Amino acid sequence: MNKGIGGCFGANRGADMSVSSHLCLNDGNRIPVIGFGTYAPTMYPRRTVEEATDLAIKVGYRHIDGAYLHENEAEVGRAIRKNIADKTISREDLFYTGKAGDTLLPVNEDGHYLYSNTDIRETWKAMERCKDAGLVKSIGVSNFNHWQLDRILKKPGLKHRPVCNQVECHLYLNQEKLLRYCKENGIVLVAYSALGSSRDATWRIGEGCPVLLEDPVLNDIASKIKRTPAQVALRYLLQRGIVVLAKSFTKDRIQENMRVFDFELGEEDMTSLYARNKNMRYDRRPMWEDHPKYPFHDEY
Repeated sequence: MNKGIGGCFGANRGADMSVSSHLCLNDGNRIPVIGFGTYAPTMYPRRTVEEATDLAIKVGYRHIDGAYLHENEAEVGRAIRKNIADKTISREDLFYTGKAGDTLLPVNEDGHYLYSNTDIRETWKAMERCKDAGLVKSIGVSNFNHWQLDRILKKPGLKHRPVCNQVECHLYLNQEKLLRYCKENGIVLVAYSALGSSRDATWRIGEGCPVLLEDPVLNDIASKIKRTPAQVALRYLLQRGIVVLAKSFTKDRIQENMRVFDFELGEEDMTSLYARNKNMRYDRRPMWEDHPKYPFHDEY
């Protein structure tokens, strides 16, 4: 569920190489195109997330991405409250994204995950009630493929369309078909793991995958235009009309990842980066592949 502010009118930009600091959502609210990701592998102490979120807000991030599953919402919340209290920001300045959840990954006595058979259209109806009640400003989805989005969009009595779909998207997974589908239906694509992903043995993330920021083409372009590989990787997605979530717990990188609005990638560089697509996921969550609604069987 997205808690956002502001309003705008008109369509989002298409193939235009220019990038503005916000995109319009289909409900009239606006979303900052750079967000700060707060997921942290278990190797990091929780205070690291709080300190990083505090710094991110202070250097200019106005979009903070959280989730119940991250198990660090209290720390993120403390950083937000601190910055409101010292008047670095007001609550109205900030777009905070959370994800709905209650019981965290329930299992049976044999240790197998307990799955829900709830129709996603019923869940969406409950989300609509949250928006109507003013509990959230905007509502969207995460990790939906186009078939699942279609079930929502064709739901009888649909009151509110999803404003966004947050999915893994980066140089090696360009999500072109899903991006096109989302744009056709007025849904903003939000990219997590936009810089690749940290290895996380707990979730089997990144097993056997190359390090995205070491990609030779990416590094050649970055060297040529005197930017960091991370800045080029983010700018590439932004110029395709995608909102990006940048995650780092290093001060210099948190600052660098925000500096993506004062340069532009030319058509040749965009084409070279687009060709690096491998349809490769860092985060497949193989432990849930037996779920009947597992979204990654269909890469579209």
